[in-house]
Amino acid sequence: MEHISVTEPINLAMARVRRILFAPIDLGKWFTIGFCAWLAGLGERGFRGNYSSSSGSDNHNVDIRRQLEQAQDFFRDNLYWLLPVVIAAIAIAIGLWLLFIWLNSRGKFMFLYCVALDRAEVQEPWRRYAGAANSLFCFRIVLGLIGMAIILPLVVLIILSTLPMALHDAWNFAGVMAIIGLVMCMGLVGVFLFLVRKLTMDFVVPIMYLRQNRCLDAWREFWKLLRTHSGDFVLYLLFQIVIAIVIGVMVLAVVLVTCCIAGCLLLMSYIGPVFFLTFLVFRRS
Repeated sequence: MEHISVTEPINLAMARVRRILFAPIDLGKWFTIGFCAWLAGLGERGFRGNYSSSSGSDNHNVDIRRQLEQAQDFFRDNLYWLLPVVIAAIAIAIGLWLLFIWLNSRGKFMFLYCVALDRAEVQEPWRRYAGAANSLFCFRIVLGLIGMAIILPLVVLIILSTLPMALHDAWNFAGVMAIIGLVMCMGLVGVFLFLVRKLTMDFVVPIMYLRQNRCLDAWREFWKLLRTHSGDFVLYLLFQIVIAIVIGVMVLAVVLVTCCIAGCLLLMSYIGPVFFLTFLVFRRS
């Protein structure tokens, strides 16, 4: 095998971006490829929230106990209608989760098709790579279920360990160390799942695209490369961090220069991927 370079593809990717998006500029092409990029990133943006805390540990603990008692009384008195609502909400959430992952899996191959062949098409990659996308969908569902089966018990243990000490303000060294150990275990599992997902999207999906085979078959082929060139892949992952930082700085600069107009566009579901399509095509290239 020829020498593997982590940096040489940068110039190739920039050249591909110019050829796909700027030679010449075609708005129809931008919006079509942007739609595929939107599907490829569907459900991956996440959510952020604001949290606040009050001072005074004794009053805070009393408030927590009172709120827990009130919540317990409320659920006990309204269980006859809360239970069906909770079950329906869980069913809807699971359905949306499955739908987003399925559409996202189809979008991964559609966007890769557009970038690899310099074509702005939707129907052809949707039809051609349906089997591969469904295989990727099943793999991601199984991986997600395995992750939840490991992480959820750890979360429950953390809550059961933390709540009694927090309510009674009875922190002790053994309990704190146990919580830290559980958090570290959960972090290791999260890192492992992230790496599996990262390698799947960056390498296994292109192998599936080339071979039009199933996800596990592509993973077997990739695993041989990973074992043989593990150092190159570690370097690749480290360089991806650098690329992410550079792209983040560039996006922030665009947002500031445009007086946050670009930031507003970025938050828009479909317009965001179209507006920042240059970065998305570059990363996929």
